[in-house]
Amino acid sequence: MKRTKVSGIILSLSLAMGVLAGCGGEDAGGTGDEAIKIGANLELSGGAASYGQSIMEGMELAIEEINKDGINGKKLEIEKYDNKSDAAEATTGALKLITQEKADVIVGAATSTNTLAQVDIANENKVPLITPTGTNETITVKDGKVNDYVFRTCFIDPFQGTVAANFAKEQFKAKTAAVYIDSSSDYSKGLAAAFKKAFTDGGGKIVAEEAFVQKDTDFQSTLTRIKKADPDFVFVPAFYEEVGLVLKQGREIGLDVPFMGGDGWDSPKLLEIAGAESLENTFITNHYSSGDPAENIQKFVSAFKEKYKDKSPDAFAALGYDTAYFIADAVKRAGDNPTPEKIKEALADTDGLDLVSGKLTIDENHNPIKAAAILKYENGKQIFETNIKP
Repeated sequence: MKRTKVSGIILSLSLAMGVLAGCGGEDAGGTGDEAIKIGANLELSGGAASYGQSIMEGMELAIEEINKDGINGKKLEIEKYDNKSDAAEATTGALKLITQEKADVIVGAATSTNTLAQVDIANENKVPLITPTGTNETITVKDGKVNDYVFRTCFIDPFQGTVAANFAKEQFKAKTAAVYIDSSSDYSKGLAAAFKKAFTDGGGKIVAEEAFVQKDTDFQSTLTRIKKADPDFVFVPAFYEEVGLVLKQGREIGLDVPFMGGDGWDSPKLLEIAGAESLENTFITNHYSSGDPAENIQKFVSAFKEKYKDKSPDAFAALGYDTAYFIADAVKRAGDNPTPEKIKEALADTDGLDLVSGKLTIDENHNPIKAAAILKYENGKQIFETNIKP
């Protein structure tokens, strides 16, 4: 998932590298006798706050459960940092959590841009960084080189785009499609590229390509052009704030074909913005569904609702929960003295870990191998359709 813009990030990283001189290496993270410190660098305010807050809720539930028995005599402890949905602030947060708070592991961010702002810091300081929901490919692999200390709990952009294209062809027999992206978002552009390739490779035709930018509110002129192109299917790989308005305005002009997007749609605020009627005949790829009848998922849903006053956990909450268990499993396998280096090695060796969002195996690029869920909106609610394996 990717939300915030990259303005200011180059300057921030340049400053960060200056601060990093002399503070890298084994001693950057500090494992105390009693606790493994997790630095949570998340979007707790700002435009992506819905995502960061859900991740934090999932993590806090998991850590409560984990700490009942502990891990090799130790407990997990969270140190929170609100990056305010800003890349430069995420850089500052990573530095503070590693050099001042002595975090053993960093979790964050929710968005890809804010995660990318921390990658160099994690690698320089040799402290593992895990994004629960950052789907951009370059987080874990840049220019063909794996970022040794960086991992993720979610699948990557190309997988979502490919799944959506195959769903359009197989479920709706779509021969033509329109693609409407947020041109200010690498997340949106990455999903769109994968969708277009898979759709055209399968014999489909892209009949319209349009774009908006973050914070736009009037989409009628571009939606009118899309309607004139007469697509069988519309793919909108963007975020809930703009997607809600796109759907509402599209339905108002009679654009009634199926719409689909990725995990960026997954927020309770989407229903508030679009309305239940506009969400009919829309679909998303996602990391899990609270409606999946699997026993471990329903156990998590019940525990989450009990802790958070009957609130249903979205995919971000599930991935926050899973990230805490991903860390706990690695800490357990890292032995009696789980240094950041040993935790990193254990994370990389994860194979077949049962989590809410699926069985987790980490590949050679530090990306998970696991299934995606297809969800549809019906009467304003997400309904589980199926799981798609990679």
